[in-house]
Amino acid sequence: MRSFCVSVFITAATLTQPLEAQTSRTALAPGNLAITNVTVIPMTSDTAIPNATVVVRDGRITAVGPADRVRIPGRTRRVDGRGKFLIPGLADMHTHLYADGEEPDSVAPYELGVMIANGVTTTRLMIGTPEHLVLRRDIISGRVLGPQLWVASPQFAGKEYGNTRVVTTPEEARAAVREVAAQGYDFIKLTLDISRPVYDAIVDEAPKHGMRVAGHVDPQVGLARAIEAGQQIEHLDGYFEAILADSAPSRVSVSNFSVFRLANWSSLDHMDDVKLARIAGETARRGIWTSPTLTVFNTAFAIGQEEAEIRARPDWPFQPAKQRELYLGANRRYWAPAAATMRTEARRKRFVAVRNGLVKAIADSGGKILAGSDTPEWFHVYGFALHRELASLVAAGLTPYQALEAATRNPAEFFAASADWGTIEAGKRADLVLLAANPLTDIANTSRIDAVAVGGRWVARQELDRMLRAAAERLGREAR
Repeated sequence: MRSFCVSVFITAATLTQPLEAQTSRTALAPGNLAITNVTVIPMTSDTAIPNATVVVRDGRITAVGPADRVRIPGRTRRVDGRGKFLIPGLADMHTHLYADGEEPDSVAPYELGVMIANGVTTTRLMIGTPEHLVLRRDIISGRVLGPQLWVASPQFAGKEYGNTRVVTTPEEARAAVREVAAQGYDFIKLTLDISRPVYDAIVDEAPKHGMRVAGHVDPQVGLARAIEAGQQIEHLDGYFEAILADSAPSRVSVSNFSVFRLANWSSLDHMDDVKLARIAGETARRGIWTSPTLTVFNTAFAIGQEEAEIRARPDWPFQPAKQRELYLGANRRYWAPAAATMRTEARRKRFVAVRNGLVKAIADSGGKILAGSDTPEWFHVYGFALHRELASLVAAGLTPYQALEAATRNPAEFFAASADWGTIEAGKRADLVLLAANPLTDIANTSRIDAVAVGGRWVARQELDRMLRAAAERLGREAR
């Protein structure tokens, strides 16, 4: 991936913005901005401030409060937020890029534009590449407009899966941790085929270099060890196996790639709800951060997706042809009629109920949930899918406020960046989303976006639409 200067995504103002401290990972826009007469949902608590004014100077919030108490400096650009709602910028904690694979590096800035147009101002890229590090520098300097990027290491696994650090011995694992830390990656990403000795070496070495460990839970490691190690767990990996009843005929269930094996679906007849409650409580007590990626897993493997529905989604224009055909083929094979003998409707409903129940129980126990879309997987594209993930969290039993927490203040806390972003308060980055309706009454309203601020740079609906059109054209060009 090279460094790209795409005119639709940047302005002269951002190009001249000096590089600030690494606490902020996008350039801060110079000048004054005030959003007036708006209802602010600050995410400091489950409340709203009606008829409020938010003042921004040089990319940071300087004042938030009732309109009659906030003074607006002279020579300030004003945006009338009457009848609208202001929330912090959203964070997607599990994303990938088409440019990571066969699509050319030149599409990456357009992909970031799709995220911004959907209100995503912070993104965690989950299998990192050297090109991501270049892209992150370009965003910080203002050469590209995009969300704050937090970049995983290349995936650590026991065999090659593509962009993989293959680690088969503890010595290899420690050396790999030291290397990716020196290269500037933010955390270690684990996938599969990791033995227990290799895992133990990784979780021991990573903190020595200021790195956290996140990702899958290999069956050789098991959920209990991952929780003991304090790993941040993706996809609820390992939980199905951990809550199998003692009387279950097998200890194998449907985590990881096991979800593709039809015989494993019979394990859903042997889930122990008492164990579910117990392990959810343990997850919360140990302070384990959970990114359940409900939408992709539930729709792909249990609820199902008709091709007409897939093609009708707003994501469809942003999917390159190779990706469309890859997943259409996989979808047809997975949902072939023969599969119904093991993946019965009752078992599919149980799959969703267990995943939702785990999320609700973890949250009820005080555990921290992170909203992650796992896009662009199974026809769900970054940005669009994050809004679906928030709806999935609410469907699992969380309140709209809790779902918003999972995409605002919780990610900031996870990154130890709460002093910089995640809520609407004086001193914070002006990463903001202006909505046409209240997300606390209907979480679907997070997708009714009128404008987005990225480090104080105001991007109105007309420009957001231009960014989406440019991205659809660019990705569509790769599709032809």
